Amino acid sequence: MASTSVSRIVPGSPDKVWHLIGGFGALPDWLPYIPESVAVDGGRVRRLTNPDGDVIIERLVDFNEAERHYSYAILQAPFPVDGYVSTLRVHTVPGRDDIAEVQWSGRFTPDRATEKEVVDLFTGIYADGLDALARTVAA
Repeated sequence: MASTSVSRIVPGSPDKVWHLIGGFGALPDWLPYIPESVAVDGGRVRRLTNPDGDVIIERLVDFNEAERHYSYAILQAPFPVDGYVSTLRVHTVPGRDDIAEVQWSGRFTPDRATEKEVVDLFTGIYADGLDALARTVAA
C-alpha cells in the first residue's frame, strides 16, 4: 500500500478554515478541480464532477467535528488505484489563532500504474488543492 501527505499553513483560524472545508459537499467552495458536488445516500456519498466531465464517487467513512477531520473512500474514479482512503484535517498552530495547518493525506494500492506514479499524482492533487484553499481563505 502506498501513501502520501501534504500540509499547508492557511491564513485563517482553525474554526474559519474548518467551516469552509469541513462539509463533505464543500469541495467546490475551495477546490477549482471540482466544480460540482452532489450529495447522495443521505449526504454520506458525494458525486463529484471535474472540469473534464469525469465522475468521482466518494463515501464518507469517518467524521469528527470536534477534532476537525473527515476521511473518505473512493468508490469510483478515473484514478489508477484501489483501496483509496483519504483524510482531510485542520490542525491548530500552537500560540496562533490566526492561522491553521491543513493536512490532506491518503493511502491506496496502485493499479495499472507504479507506486511512484500514483504517489506523485495524489501528492500533486493535494498540494494544488491546499494551495487553492490558502488562496480562497486569504481572499
